[in-house]
Amino acid sequence: MDGFANDKTDTTSYEMAGRCPFGGDRIGGAQGSRPTLENWYPHRLRIEVLHQNGLAADPLGPDFDYAAEFAKIDLDALKADIKQFLTSSVSWWPSDYGNYGPQMIRMAWHSAGTYRIADGRGGAGTGMQRFAPISSWWDNGNTDKSRRLLQPIKHKYGNALSWADLMVLTGNCALEIMGFPTYGFAGGRLDAWEADNATYWGPEVVDMGTVSSFDDMVNRDKRWRGKNGDADYDLENPLAASHQSLIYVNPEGPYANGDPQGSAHDIRVTFTRMAMNDEETVALIAGGHAFGKSHGMTPAKEIGPPPEMAPMEAMGLGWHNPRGTGAGKDTMTNGIEGSWTPDPTKWDNAYLENLFKYEWEQTKSPAGALQWTPKDPNAPKTPDAHVEGQMHPLMMMTSDIALKVDPEYRKVCEKFLNDFEAFTQAFSKAWYKLTHRDMGPRHRYLGKEAKLEDGLLWQDPIPEASHQPIGEAEIATLKQAILAKGLSVSDLAFTAFSAASTFRDSDKRGGANGARLALAPQKDWTVNRRAAPVVEALRAVMTEFNGSGGGKSVSLADLIVLGGCAAVEKAAQDAGVPTQVPFTPGRVDTTQELTDIEMFEWLKPVVDGFRNYVDDGFGAMSQGVSPEEMFLDKANLMTLTAPEWTVLTAGLRVLNANHDGSHKGVFTDRVGVLTTDFFKNLTSVDLVWEKADDQGHAFVLKDRESGQTRFEATRSDLVFGANAQLRNIADAYAGVDGHKRFVADFAKVWDKVMMLDRFDVKGHKRYAPMAA
Repeated sequence: MDGFANDKTDTTSYEMAGRCPFGGDRIGGAQGSRPTLENWYPHRLRIEVLHQNGLAADPLGPDFDYAAEFAKIDLDALKADIKQFLTSSVSWWPSDYGNYGPQMIRMAWHSAGTYRIADGRGGAGTGMQRFAPISSWWDNGNTDKSRRLLQPIKHKYGNALSWADLMVLTGNCALEIMGFPTYGFAGGRLDAWEADNATYWGPEVVDMGTVSSFDDMVNRDKRWRGKNGDADYDLENPLAASHQSLIYVNPEGPYANGDPQGSAHDIRVTFTRMAMNDEETVALIAGGHAFGKSHGMTPAKEIGPPPEMAPMEAMGLGWHNPRGTGAGKDTMTNGIEGSWTPDPTKWDNAYLENLFKYEWEQTKSPAGALQWTPKDPNAPKTPDAHVEGQMHPLMMMTSDIALKVDPEYRKVCEKFLNDFEAFTQAFSKAWYKLTHRDMGPRHRYLGKEAKLEDGLLWQDPIPEASHQPIGEAEIATLKQAILAKGLSVSDLAFTAFSAASTFRDSDKRGGANGARLALAPQKDWTVNRRAAPVVEALRAVMTEFNGSGGGKSVSLADLIVLGGCAAVEKAAQDAGVPTQVPFTPGRVDTTQELTDIEMFEWLKPVVDGFRNYVDDGFGAMSQGVSPEEMFLDKANLMTLTAPEWTVLTAGLRVLNANHDGSHKGVFTDRVGVLTTDFFKNLTSVDLVWEKADDQGHAFVLKDRESGQTRFEATRSDLVFGANAQLRNIADAYAGVDGHKRFVADFAKVWDKVMMLDRFDVKGHKRYAPMAA
């Protein structure tokens, strides 16, 4: 019964592949069989995203220490190996101009360029360009060849060098061999081991087997809101790319319409969403286009499927080109053909000089894509990438002409035209930011070329500690001092959690370290207002302790976390289960001057189910996403498993860590005591839930017999009883034997959350245990 097809390019036969000829049933229970749970129940809450990229998928295991392995590499020797390769050429994929540098810059840029500031997802940090869907986006055409060319170097250095680090370092080396002074390089990116099935890349649902070209793909997008040209015309959050399957914008203009002004609009939206200002945007575009060429010698409809859909014998390589050799002079990527400068392997200012010196007219590439050519026949020419002595007209994309027609971009271009040194420095810093933006705290930066100065606000700098961390004796003294202030268990727990829960693993931003809860913008967020008096009380404790002359000092950041630990211990003691909650000192307070208010504003939650918070504007901005889906996303960004998510929420509810102190979800009469009452009442068969509003956002819990109202709740409460997977976890703690396990597990997950941003302690192990 050999019913499996080998060639996925035939979507009709592949759809039938795998069916047994005797009755048409699927063979066994093969993964990939249709229909799936998503087909049957498209609105189900996908709890499984919490367990992606876990230990089971990692061949290196929990004890692999990347920092220790990376330190064994001779960085100079590694860079020498890369640079030697860059000026070589192989027959199966020959280098343009005898230099792989421009191709590798594109690979590194596209690896990093998926980053978006709204949720911190994307970026070069885990090498996700190796996996679907990113690996098979049309905009990533032939990046599979770039990585395959680097495979011998990767094998030479083994697991001491991640793919994520190798791709970025190769981009840096490529710039350096062409005369560009890079700002620096930091290693420390840990590879993912499976495709990302959690990130939302857009609303478009497209059978990739039916896509015939690049333009066919981008013309199916549904991500723009409003009418083009109107004030309300904007891109759906949290998306950053202007069209499906792109990294930034369509180089031919919006929907390939050839409109430079419309392209400028898209560029500003997308680069802003990727945390770049106008100057950085121009520096990146002008700097990147100083090198190499674009490829468009073969019509897109002739190109084979991307890697994820390529036939088995292609061994992970996609976009087969049937013309000529399929590479070299016949290469096809985005369909545009030509180079921007007369010397495509040299760092100079020719891109901007020619863009502004000449008038440009629209033409078409051999593949039929819109591009621009100088009107002046005497304009400089650019050499053919493979045929010696052959010359071609210069080329510009619609997205290049956009820099000339947009008034603000034009000002930046003119600045760089008049000051090449300023341009060089701007591109150098912007490239460093682009390729390191999602790495997080500087404690994760490895290698002698890392830049660690406080002047780079996008690194969210925290000063080095100027005092010794407190010890066990001081910790005990401070716990007593905190509780003596008369602060409630609820307020202390709420404040500590509010500080720590800003962390998001996507770009390692946020967390309790730095005490930014006491600084703008976090201190002014509605969700955090309950913390303000607690922070002031803790500041008084800090002043009293540090002024006592004991020789040691404590930071406000440490006190905020320590107050939460003291509260949890008291709540556990009052519940009859004495527990020691781990606490690791060493946090440092940062300053307002080292806090980029605009960038931190992106961390403000729209929905925070842990604190039962929903922004007043959620309905208008939700785009059909439910609060519980946002809650799941928050748990995912905090690296919680489904049991950890459930336990943490249940504990926060009985402690009453709601943002407004309301009793929604607080299913207990013993508030501030670490009981399992949340689970017991949530799953009780003697109680019944009813809607309290027409929208189904508010609920009341009534006694089934008397009809008397017992508790109030939100969707972020009831999801732990309504969802089958979460309800079964709740059952595990609701039983007679669940209390001690619950308290112990809550203490563990509490410590995990408080330590999420402590890379100064956790190091570079993916599965580093929490400090004891």
